[in-house]
Amino acid sequence: MARRNSRRKPAPRWPRVLTSSAAIFGAYAAVRGALALSRRYSFRDRLVVITGGSRGLGLLMARKLAAEGAYLVLCARDSEELAVVEQELKDRAPFVATYVCDLADPDEIAKFFEKIRREIGSVDVLINNAGIMEVGPVETMTLEDYQEAMAVHFWAPLLCIEHVLPDMRRRADGRIVNISSIGGEIGVPHMAPYCASKFALNGLSQALRAELANDGVYVTTVCPGLMRTGSPRNAFFKGKHRAEYAWFSITGSLPGVSMNADRAARQVVNACRHGRAKITLSIPAKLAITANTIAPELTANLNALVAWLMPRAEGRAAYEGFKSKSAFSPSILTALNERAAEKNNEMLQEAEQATSDTSR
Repeated sequence: MARRNSRRKPAPRWPRVLTSSAAIFGAYAAVRGALALSRRYSFRDRLVVITGGSRGLGLLMARKLAAEGAYLVLCARDSEELAVVEQELKDRAPFVATYVCDLADPDEIAKFFEKIRREIGSVDVLINNAGIMEVGPVETMTLEDYQEAMAVHFWAPLLCIEHVLPDMRRRADGRIVNISSIGGEIGVPHMAPYCASKFALNGLSQALRAELANDGVYVTTVCPGLMRTGSPRNAFFKGKHRAEYAWFSITGSLPGVSMNADRAARQVVNACRHGRAKITLSIPAKLAITANTIAPELTANLNALVAWLMPRAEGRAAYEGFKSKSAFSPSILTALNERAAEKNNEMLQEAEQATSDTSR
């Protein structure tokens, strides 16, 4: 009698793959958690320097750090904005000092850090937050626009780091946070100078992270997406500036597309506390960066479509957001950003301009 074929079908491999993947992910999470715990940093009595600290995200981070007992030094270009912030924070922080500094000028940066060292002491935490933003078609941008963006977003952070790094290395202790952008990961239409300079900052920040971690100095790169800080009022718009301001301010105000700035500031402070290498703020920003990594051709084509839908070029003059109002902005579509502007000291320049116009 013939023997029947008794060979069994091989067991499916996917349960083993899932089990192995879960084990690897669990091990990674455990190591990451242990590292974060070992690097946990207290800001109490630490001297923290925040560039661009007079409004927006810089001010929000200053408020968080003041509540944790940090000694704060803030710089910005506008003395009136700094005076308002210093008055607010002096009752919250154990120490606060403000300095006027144009970060596009290397000599002013050198004098700024000389004053800190002479009048206060060595810096424990540096947050490179200052930024400028010009929005418009590429043909409206000049060489000076690119140079200014590079000066503020790349050279200024690098020079600030060079001024604080010797003391941090000597102590084998320090934190540096570089506020970059999703525009440092993906080229965004109508923001060419901004993106070029933020890409440069990303590269610098990540390279420094690799080299300085062994010295006890942890560099964190922060890539926010759209945030509701109220900052569009003080950005510059070219071409059809009212149309540019409308799309930019509306997009930056929509829930689900933009992020609450208070939550963003909290996440940045926590990333610095734990010495994180990099954080991307907001789910839309994370999805966009992932899509650009997995399908760069598709992402580029979608960006090209977005660029085609945007306003066309019309002159090279630059106008602040608060000089670019229209029926669409401010409106109910930008209400969240308008409230954020009032809360985050973004209204002062507009008020000063109105007073100046009235007095003429």
